[in-house]
Parts: sequence; C-alpha cells; structure tokens
Amino acid sequence: MKQVEFFYDFGSPYSYLAFHQLPRIAKAAGAEVVWRPMLLGGIFQATGNHSPAEVPVKAAHMQVDLQRWAAYFGVPFQMNPFFPINTLSLMRGATALQMRGDAEGLQRYNAAIYAAMFETPRNMGLPEEIGKVLHAAGFDPAQFLAMVNDQAVKDRLKSDTAEAVARGVFGAPTFFVGDKMFWGQDRLHFVEHVLADK
Repeated sequence: MKQVEFFYDFGSPYSYLAFHQLPRIAKAAGAEVVWRPMLLGGIFQATGNHSPAEVPVKAAHMQVDLQRWAAYFGVPFQMNPFFPINTLSLMRGATALQMRGDAEGLQRYNAAIYAAMFETPRNMGLPEEIGKVLHAAGFDPAQFLAMVNDQAVKDRLKSDTAEAVARGVFGAPTFFVGDKMFWGQDRLHFVEHVLADK
C-alpha cells in the first residue's frame, strides 16, 4: 500500500491544518498515513531553525495567514493565547500510543490534543489541563502519566526526532512519500500529485 509519512508536533498550528487535510488526500489516493510524532524544539535546536513566532513581523503575518488557510480548508481555528507551549509530554503521549500499536487511540488522542490547542484553546503546558482533556477524550490521565514517564517512550521520541533531522526535516509539518520530502501544509498539493503518480 502507498504511504505518506507525517512528521508533526502539536505545537505547530500548520501541522494542525495538515492533520485535517492529509487523511482525506491519502484516502483518495489509496494511501496510508504513517504518523510520525517528533519534538519540534529538538528539530530547531539541531538545525538552527527558529519558530516564526520568534520573529515579530513573521508572527504578525502568521496570525493572518493561519486564519486564511483555516477558512480555505473550512476548519475551525483559534490561535492559542498560551502559544508557544512546551509539547514534550504531549508528543511523548503520541509516541507511547504508537509504540503500543493503538491506532484508534492515537487518532482519538491526536484529535483531542489538536482541538485543545487550536479549536477551543487551553493551556496544554499545564498537567491539570492535559488531564482534563484526556479524561474528556476517554483516556486515563494516570495511565498517561505513567506512559510519558516510561524511559523507552522518552528514548523513542528522541530517536524519532533524530531520524527526522537525519532525513532533512527542519520544521513541521513535514511529509515523506518514499524519499521525496515536502515541508509545510501549503505543499500538500505536491503530496497529492506524487501519491497519484505512484
């Protein structure tokens, strides 16, 4: 089956937009989405890249740009007033569910966390807020805490982030179809074309 890898971090609003579009594109092409959680802070540190939020003129434009794209795609979007948020625990959670082979749980988790980040924004840097969101989505917050503190999960997220860097990733979202890399949700039409040709 054709595959498209999706390297993402919950702290990236553009990854949120891609999260809503990529499954539709993959389904139309008869392809499978391979979810690849990574730590964007680690990517930035390793590559010398920076968040647009750190550059005032880019940050101002990003606010407008995100609203335009959300309207274009027809998805709800509110910029999180607590942005940027440390997503370490959130990304470990995605990694843990992936390691358990819980595909349904990972999708439910992704949807719940992205909604709490950019639909009805909450301060997802606070453990108590994470716990409330998880509980509402049908997860056990205590079990989640145990998962994200598992050394194997920590190591896997580090190694997956290092793999992303080694493959040329410098930001999120990043997509791979085979060895072809595409960065940014505004390149999804290229992903669509490549999948159609496979």
